[in-house]
Amino acid sequence: MRVLFASLASVGHTYPLIPLATAVRAAGHEVHFAAGEAVHAPLAASGLRPFRPADSFYEIYAEDLAPELTRLRPDLVVHEWGLPGAAAAAAEAGIPGIWHGFGRLFPAGIGLELPTGDGRPHFDICPPSLQDPDFLATGNRIPLRPLPYSPSESWEAPAKPFVYLTLGTAFGTTELLTTAIDGLAATGAHVLVATGRLAPEELGELPDHVTARSWVPQAQVLPHADVVVHHGGSGTTLGALGAGIPQLLLPQGADQFGNADAIDAAGAGIRTGETAEEITVNVRKLLEPKENSYREAARAVAGEIADLPSPEEIVRRLPELIP
Repeated sequence: MRVLFASLASVGHTYPLIPLATAVRAAGHEVHFAAGEAVHAPLAASGLRPFRPADSFYEIYAEDLAPELTRLRPDLVVHEWGLPGAAAAAAEAGIPGIWHGFGRLFPAGIGLELPTGDGRPHFDICPPSLQDPDFLATGNRIPLRPLPYSPSESWEAPAKPFVYLTLGTAFGTTELLTTAIDGLAATGAHVLVATGRLAPEELGELPDHVTARSWVPQAQVLPHADVVVHHGGSGTTLGALGAGIPQLLLPQGADQFGNADAIDAAGAGIRTGETAEEITVNVRKLLEPKENSYREAARAVAGEIADLPSPEEIVRRLPELIP
C-alpha cells in the first residue's frame, strides 16, 4: 500500500502525524509526506520521504497537491485537520482520505476551517473525556493513541522537584516568559525553560535553579517533570496528559483557551492568570505531594490514553478503515 500524509509545515501540526506515519512505514508500506520544508528534517530522519508540493511553504491547497496525487497515485491520503485543501484534492482525485486530528477539536474563528461535514473519518487522538461533546456525538471517529514526538537529543534531567516551562514555538514573548520564570523561581523548584522563537539570552540573568534552552526534546523531558507550565498547545497538553503530569496553563491564542478550559474542568491542571504571584501559588498547589487531586486526575487521563489503540494496532486494521 502507498500512503500519502500531508500537514501544515509546523511542529504542532506535523509531529502528531509522525507516530502513525512511522508505524505505516514499519509495517512495510510505502509512505510519502507532503509538507513545507520547515519540517522536512525530522520527517526525513524518520524515513517518511518528505517533499514540498508546488510552491507551498506552509499551507497546502488543493491545486498544489493535485499533480502529486497523479504522480504518486496513493491508495490513501491522511490529511491533518489544518489542511482542508488536501481533503478536497483527494476527494477530487477519487482517492480515499482520512482526517488526522492534532488534539481537541478546535473552535470556529481561530483561522482554520473546521474539518467536519464531509463524512470522512477522523483519526482522533484526543481522549474522549476531553474531546468536544458534539464531535464525540456526531464525528466519524477512529480513536488513536497520541504519542509525543520530538527529535532525540541527549539531556540531563534536573533534580526534583522539576518544572518544565514552554510557550511553544510561536507564542512566547520575553515579558510572559520572564514573568513565568519569576513565579516558578519563587517555588524553589528546578526549572527547565524551552524558549522557542526567543534566544535564551533575551531572558537576561537567571537564577541558578533555572535553565533556559532554545529547544528541548520535549517527548523525552515530559516523563521526568513534576509539573508542566505551558500555553495550552495541543501537543504539549496531550504529551503531559499521556505522562500523567499536572499542568498549569497560560493560553495565548488559537485552540489554547479551549484546551486550558478542558484541562481545568477535568481537574488535571489549572488555567491561571499571568502574574508571577498567581503562577507561584498555583504551581505550589500542583507540586503538593499529599492528596494531590490534580496529579490523580492527570494519571486517570493517562490511563484513558494508554487504553486507546496504538498506531501499530491501527495499521493492522488500516485496510478495513479505508473509506
